[in-house]
Amino acid sequence: MLEELSVRNYALIDNLNLPLEGGLNVISGETGAGKSIIIGSLSFLLGGKTGIDCIRTGADEVSVSALISIKQEDSDAQLWLSAHEIQIDEGRILVRRNLKSNGRSSLYIQDVPVSRTEAAEFTALLIDIHGQHEHESLLRRETHRKYLDRFAGIEAEVNAFTVVFQQLTDKYKTLDNAARNEKEKEARIEFLSFSVDEINTAELKPGESRALEAEASRLSSYEKLTAFAQSASASLFDDEASVLSLSRKAKNALDNAAALDSSLFALSQRIDALYFEAEDISGEMRAYRGKLSYEPARLEEIEERCALIYRLKKKYLAKGAESLQGKSVEELILEHKAQAEAEITDLLASEENRAKLQEEIAGLEKDIARRAKDITAQRSLAANELSKRISEILSHLGMADAVFSVRLEAKEREGQRASILCGPYGADDIEFLISANKGEPLKELARIASGGELSRVMLAIKTALSLDRGGDKEAKDNSPDTLVFDEIDTGIGGEVALAVGEYLSKIGRQKQIFCITHLASIACRADHHLLVEKKTDAERTLSLVRNLSRDQRRGEIARMLSGEQGETALRHADELLTKYGH
Repeated sequence: MLEELSVRNYALIDNLNLPLEGGLNVISGETGAGKSIIIGSLSFLLGGKTGIDCIRTGADEVSVSALISIKQEDSDAQLWLSAHEIQIDEGRILVRRNLKSNGRSSLYIQDVPVSRTEAAEFTALLIDIHGQHEHESLLRRETHRKYLDRFAGIEAEVNAFTVVFQQLTDKYKTLDNAARNEKEKEARIEFLSFSVDEINTAELKPGESRALEAEASRLSSYEKLTAFAQSASASLFDDEASVLSLSRKAKNALDNAAALDSSLFALSQRIDALYFEAEDISGEMRAYRGKLSYEPARLEEIEERCALIYRLKKKYLAKGAESLQGKSVEELILEHKAQAEAEITDLLASEENRAKLQEEIAGLEKDIARRAKDITAQRSLAANELSKRISEILSHLGMADAVFSVRLEAKEREGQRASILCGPYGADDIEFLISANKGEPLKELARIASGGELSRVMLAIKTALSLDRGGDKEAKDNSPDTLVFDEIDTGIGGEVALAVGEYLSKIGRQKQIFCITHLASIACRADHHLLVEKKTDAERTLSLVRNLSRDQRRGEIARMLSGEQGETALRHADELLTKYGH
């Protein structure tokens, strides 16, 4: 449930901190006051797509946050948070989103950054926004299936079915790949065997090419290295004034001086260390100079070996593979060989594998058929019940002769698989049909012309889903606890509006409802009434929101009735609040 909404610099809203309650919350105000901005800011927070044009003129950043309570029964939300390692704080979570004028956006659940898609996925478990154009979702068959499965309480079973269906689909693909004709298989084995033989013949050693390149660099630089070595040797020990000669003289002098003056002992030790280090370096330099030799035959051998490794690399590795994986060229080529050997083994054992695969497929097909049959049975029962319930609700919403029907049909055979008549969600094609007037045949919802009728169908569905299937008991489904209706009263009035208000109030006993309305007959049933007003001064226009007291509600309902707060309108408002108010 939404407990608090904070909005800063969104459209016409400057700074809004709005505490919220459960039950039916009506939002009203004059046309253009900014009622839909409240819904817009909430949609923005919940991961809706938006641009920087939502930032209030003159501001650099828009920020929206909400404090949402989560009940123990909200199992899906609890599991989602647990999977993303997000902790609930005393039964509440804070969702906040910022958008800067440079287009940079940030979104957090508690203090954990999430993507817009993740935020939308999570908040959809808690809040359902029915905007002015959301009735278009009713025109999609996939939405019909989701509503029916939610009403039937089989969403988890359908999700499990989808997992098994995907496993079966993957097995089919594997079987198709394994069913290459013998000629193709032999050609593949021949190609792979050649690759393995070629790599085996090369007798590669991990890191070999790097060592060879270093050795080649030394051999090809023989003349330069000889010159540098001779120069270093002269400075170290060959010349009269070499480092070794001078350090030896300094060592002898300081040793004698330290014998006469103990304060020079430390310096004597240091010159000793210098002398022995120079002597050690001189020894290593003599050995290095002695090893230097010009070997054109070895250089040619190294170059040929490096060329062979390069050809294998170009032939069997993707460009830049070693830099991406952090492995040597030889290691990657040897891995390629191992993969080729494994594929050869699989191809040679393809008949045995195919038999095993076919056995696994047969088992999965039986499992799929059993699951699909059970899901269809539950959908059939729920479809009859949902059809009756929605038809009954529509009759109370001013569509007395309306007949609503959930049609279930077996899927038509698709593809070449004779054994399967299922899609990823079962064996059924599901569609909502309606006859809006007496004597008319059932038609697809898409053929309903009236926006008011579609709005009432949506309200009937939401009502049916929010109530326990046994009646008006506490809801046991996993549908969101907060429902938002933006102008659900489109195209209705009179007794129909009273009926819509009654059903919104009915849902409000179990859910938190927010409803933007222009109709007093709906507003009078509110548990809480929020008024949106537009304030204009010399510099700018702002939208303000406040929670109305009962006396203030009386005046607002009078305005909604007649456009003003005259005595007649106020008396009528009193009558509505007395008869339908809380």
